[in-house]
Amino acid sequence: MDVDFIFKIAAIGIIVAVLNQLLIRTGREEQAMMTTIAGLVVVLMMLVGEISTLFDTIKELFNL
Repeated sequence: MDVDFIFKIAAIGIIVAVLNQLLIRTGREEQAMMTTIAGLVVVLMMLVGEISTLFDTIKELFNL
């Protein structure tokens, strides 16, 4: 895992937090919740690729 990956996750978190606060202040709580869920899904999809790489590395390490 690279440091750039962590920065990407942090940037997504900051963007989602700002959008969430902006939408809540304008009275659009439903869109704020959907924005938060969308950000969470994006980060989870990024993590799935990294976890897959981890399992492949473990398989290779133990010759499975």
